[in-house]
Amino acid sequence: MVDKIVVENLSIDYGGVRVLKDMSLSVKEHEILGVIGPANSGKTSFLRALNRLNDLDISSRLSGSIRLNGKDINREMDAEEVRKKVAMVFALPIPLPMSIFDNIAYGPRRHGVKKKKKLEEIVEQSLKAAFLWEEVKDRLSSSGMKLSGGQQQRLCIARTLAVEPEVILYDEPCSGLDPISTAKVEDAMRELKNRYTQILVTNNVKQAARVGDRVAFFLMGELVEIGEAGQLFTAPKDKRTEDYLTGRFG
Repeated sequence: MVDKIVVENLSIDYGGVRVLKDMSLSVKEHEILGVIGPANSGKTSFLRALNRLNDLDISSRLSGSIRLNGKDINREMDAEEVRKKVAMVFALPIPLPMSIFDNIAYGPRRHGVKKKKKLEEIVEQSLKAAFLWEEVKDRLSSSGMKLSGGQQQRLCIARTLAVEPEVILYDEPCSGLDPISTAKVEDAMRELKNRYTQILVTNNVKQAARVGDRVAFFLMGELVEIGEAGQLFTAPKDKRTEDYLTGRFG
């Protein structure tokens, strides 16, 4: 498999406090990389670096390199281009205060899509990919705010897909969802593997095992171990990984 993202010697500081330490790893095209680890391990900072959200924090300092399709995202691409190619789905679903249709069409409209037929196609395709179409196809004009929590999260995934990113980042996307809603989000992730590279930060170790092709274990800003999900969960190479997975800390 081709490397989609290559991270080399990445370190991140906030106000002089180092949260990521000399991290190097690659993410393959069309894989789901799970990222696990206890609180304050640098997982979210890692995600935010991948689409340059850290740029919005004036106290942040970054060294090392992150390459997307071979291009350095901080030196050879502008932030807007990066964020179009690398989209983020957050822990708390935040639908826009507008209809389900307009939630999905918002991004394409901003990027210049005006024709109603084309917008309708994008909305339908995006909702189908997020496993939400059958539940909302007869009420696209109703408010996205009226959907259940799980439906709102899938709406946010659909809204992300509508702008045709290449990479999708998930920061604890199921943390507030019930098991049925969580299963539907995970189904969507598996289905999206055919078209997208995905990185899932989760505190749910079982979720990482269910959907991750490979899993990375972060601890106190360091990458302790990365490997195939089956191998890492059954025969971790580092004792710290084993201790975390067996509940000895974290």
